[in-house]
Amino acid sequence: MKPFVYHEGLVAPLDRPNVDTDAILPKEFLKRVERTGFGRFLFHDWRFLENGNPNPDFILNQSPYREASILLTRENFGCGSSREHAPWALLDYGFRVIISPSFADIFHNNALKNGILPIILSAEEVDQLFQRCLTYEKYRLEVSLETCTIKDKYGMVLQFNIDAFHRESLLKGLDDIGRTLQHEAAIVRYEKRRPIYLNPKIL
Repeated sequence: MKPFVYHEGLVAPLDRPNVDTDAILPKEFLKRVERTGFGRFLFHDWRFLENGNPNPDFILNQSPYREASILLTRENFGCGSSREHAPWALLDYGFRVIISPSFADIFHNNALKNGILPIILSAEEVDQLFQRCLTYEKYRLEVSLETCTIKDKYGMVLQFNIDAFHRESLLKGLDDIGRTLQHEAAIVRYEKRRPIYLNPKIL
C-alpha cells in the first residue's frame, strides 16, 4: 500500500448525502478478479447516460473536476453493502482523500485499508468547504496526516482526528499483510520449531 503522509489536490464537490456503495460502483462491475481497473466504472450510473455518453451534468464530467483527487461530500458516504470494490474504484480513479461529516463504518474501514484517507469534519466545516468550492475556481486543499490538518491558500486551516492505529498504518503504508510481514522473522522462527506432523509442506 502506498504511504500517505501529505497530499495536495483539486477538490470535487459531490453535494449528495447517503451515497451508497452501489452508486459508487454498481453491482454489474463486481465480477473482475483484479483490484485495479475499477476507476472507469466509478459512479457509472451517474457519470454516463443510457446511450453510454458522459453525463454533462455530473460533477466529475465537468472541467476541471476530471482531475480531482479530493472528494468532498455529504453525510453517510459509503452506506449500503460492504463491498470493498467501492474504495478500489475511488482509489483507481485517483482519489486519495474523502471529506464528509460521516461515513458508513464498513466503508470507512475499507477505505483506510486501501490507502484512502477518509476525513470526518463537522457539518458546518463541510458547508464551509462547499462554499469555498463555489467561491474559488479550481479550489485545492493541502492535507497533512503528520499534523492532521487541512489547509487552503486563502488562510483556512482545519484540524481533523484519526485514531493512532490507522494513522500509523497510512503513514507507513501498511495494510493487513504489511503489518503481518513486520513480524516475518518471528513467523519463520515459529514455523521452524513446529513439529513435522503439523507442517503441511512435509505431509
